Amino acid sequence: MQDKRPQILVTNDDGYQAKGLHKLAELMCRVGEVTVISTERVMSAQGHSITTQNHLRVKPVERAGAYRVFVCNGTPVDCVKLGYQKVMHCRPDLVVSGINHGSNASVNVIYSGTMAAVIEARMNGIPAVGFSLDCYDADADFSHLDDYIVGITRQALEKGLPDGVCLNVNFPKRSENPIKGVRICRQAKARWAELFEDHYDENGEPYYDLGGEFVYQDEGNDTDIVALQDNYVSIVPTGFDWTVHDRMTALCDYTHLCMKGG
Repeated sequence: MQDKRPQILVTNDDGYQAKGLHKLAELMCRVGEVTVISTERVMSAQGHSITTQNHLRVKPVERAGAYRVFVCNGTPVDCVKLGYQKVMHCRPDLVVSGINHGSNASVNVIYSGTMAAVIEARMNGIPAVGFSLDCYDADADFSHLDDYIVGITRQALEKGLPDGVCLNVNFPKRSENPIKGVRICRQAKARWAELFEDHYDENGEPYYDLGGEFVYQDEGNDTDIVALQDNYVSIVPTGFDWTVHDRMTALCDYTHLCMKGG
């Protein structure tokens, strides 16, 4: 008797028609039974948002192939919640998100809908991995990623992940040079310096478009950004406990404060 194949839930934040989503689903078919549930539209930079003010709906999409596709009118996090509670009718053995069209290295992980889906899965005890390519093209070339994605996925399934930890995996853009290997990294210190561009509509009313500059603030060579620059795959162990544990003692004086009067 053959062993039962793992149940894998695939999602993303680039919408159900994204090239990266279907590339990831096709690769996951090598590993297990695949169910895809994605958003109706692009939901990049939605972070860990969920839908509470509108009704959520899920509908199947006709598609030839080895995996089922469902579309949700909510966010990537909604897709994960509905995916295993209503669509799959079982807890998946693994949730994978991506392949994102654009890097989620460094501070980008805070804004990322791709990684929010992964973190949501891990919060509920499901092993999860997010995959992103450092290329924003809608027709990005993912052909150099197959072995890495399948290998990382199989490792996560066979060896598991530490409690509360998911993986943020970023790939360098395809170039004439092959990827050098894999680095386990820390998240680089950086920020976005926002720049709001002024515009006016046909009625003369002002509106603003968000732009910005990525400001790198890290001098270390062990970061995800450096790994990508050196043409390595970066893997950052990522969690949902945002407590800065090694700074708790430094704030002990706060416990002596009290409100007087009033």
